[in-house]
Amino acid sequence: MSIYRNAVWFVKGLQEYTKSGYEAAAKHFSPADLDVNLSDRCFMVTGANSGIGKATAQEIAKRGGTVHMVCRNKERAETAKGDIVAQSKNENIHVHIVDMSSARQVWEFAQSFSQNNKLHVLINNAGCMVNQRELTEEGLEKNFATNTLGTYILTTALIPTLKKVEDPRVITVSSGGMLTQKLNVDDLQFEKGTFDGTMAYAQNKRQQVILTERWASQHKEIHFSSMHPGWADTPAVQSSMPSFHAKMQSKLRTEAMGADTVVWLAVSPAAVKLPSGQFFQDRKPVATHLPLASSRSSPQEEEKLLAAMEEFAQKFKP
Repeated sequence: MSIYRNAVWFVKGLQEYTKSGYEAAAKHFSPADLDVNLSDRCFMVTGANSGIGKATAQEIAKRGGTVHMVCRNKERAETAKGDIVAQSKNENIHVHIVDMSSARQVWEFAQSFSQNNKLHVLINNAGCMVNQRELTEEGLEKNFATNTLGTYILTTALIPTLKKVEDPRVITVSSGGMLTQKLNVDDLQFEKGTFDGTMAYAQNKRQQVILTERWASQHKEIHFSSMHPGWADTPAVQSSMPSFHAKMQSKLRTEAMGADTVVWLAVSPAAVKLPSGQFFQDRKPVATHLPLASSRSSPQEEEKLLAAMEEFAQKFKP
């Protein structure tokens, strides 16, 4: 990981990714963008039982949308659903228990969901940052399995369902941390060298941005976007990055601030007027590389990523 990239990224983060960065950007937001009635639209939010996922689901529910919460833990999901229903007075909230790190489970869920439901908007929010190298029951490195392969399988499996409706959208919650990483297709599961969970997570988030760009070019009928929520005070940040959280707590965004651009991309008419495949921060498309950072990948490397993802996906398809 380049020391230059890390230093430039951290300075940028202090200016833009913090609570004060959000407040500065929000002065230019149009409140009318979120003044929408979603009663005829269906949304799926992965990782919806806490943090940015829950805040997103809540904002959609308040506007009348049907929300499918995809969560790993049944008890926490039901508690979150109760909170969302109480806050929004919207009963059209459905819980689906799926472990996004299990490729087979994701396939089975997507296939059965497609048979019985319509879907207008998919929000890929579930993610993890495991700081020790850990394998899933399927033998995959856990960060990669959850953040990249789970997202890939769910999205590609639901694309035919999304194409059946008007104004379909896919939003993937990435991270500005991906700016520190150049795609490394030769070690997708971090088998070489010393394992670093933060770097693995950032590499997965770079992969998500590239997948979003590729999907946008392949599926013109769907509006794809990826985004950075900023540095938000979420349970995931507290547990995965305790020292960062302790140092930065007073500067971190609220969960609602982190969710704002996800909600905007999911519901606003303004978002789909912008080109598909872009990476957003505070309701604006932003660069996917830092200046002079040498983090761009070649088309051949990106093709290799897609081929590897498809091979993994087919291996676990029921």
